[in-house]
Amino acid sequence: MYDYTQPLKRSEASRAKVRRQTDIELRGRRWTLLPDVFSPADSRSSLAHLDLLKFPVDGTFLEIGSGTGLIAVSAALAGCRAVHATDLNPAAVRNTALNAERFGVADKVTSVESDLFDGLRDAPAFDVVYWHSNNVWAPPELDINVHELAYVDPGYEAHRRYFREARRHVAPEGRVLIALSSRAGRTELEELAAAEGQGLRTVDSTTVEEPEGPVVYELLEVVPL
Repeated sequence: MYDYTQPLKRSEASRAKVRRQTDIELRGRRWTLLPDVFSPADSRSSLAHLDLLKFPVDGTFLEIGSGTGLIAVSAALAGCRAVHATDLNPAAVRNTALNAERFGVADKVTSVESDLFDGLRDAPAFDVVYWHSNNVWAPPELDINVHELAYVDPGYEAHRRYFREARRHVAPEGRVLIALSSRAGRTELEELAAAEGQGLRTVDSTTVEEPEGPVVYELLEVVPL
């Protein structure tokens, strides 16, 4: 199992950089970043996963764990007619809304404070449900803050819930996707998915050179067994 203390150190270093609202640059675009929100400028994972995604043009898209709104806003810019973005971090919910306004897609992006799907009781079914998950396992008793929760998942409880609940929010011909990395406990996640009657099928992947060495970022579809 990957050493969960390493992403916690990355979280601490990233969080310490931002004490007030600022801008970050990603591929020639400037994005708003609020304190206590996961910064895609401090990790290669967000852009790597963005490159693996194909958005449902003219369709609907749900992102779990939106952070700054990089993926949700990009979905709207790519032509999705309606995008919902959830995050359990209130600062991330505000951050997503600010970037949707900044890029002129506030009419398409609905940003909701929600622990996974809890805040979506009245939302329609989606063509794509997507989560760039906090796929590093951490001990279930670990006491961590919302910024660290963007990096690790104590006891893989959030993943267990995602595998159980995601299909309730997808349209009949829609897709449930999850973004993982080679830092994840893949065997453990496959077992959790199988316990909920789901399997994991690789859609695409890419290898990125990180400070620790090569890391594989992988887009998977969650499919019924």
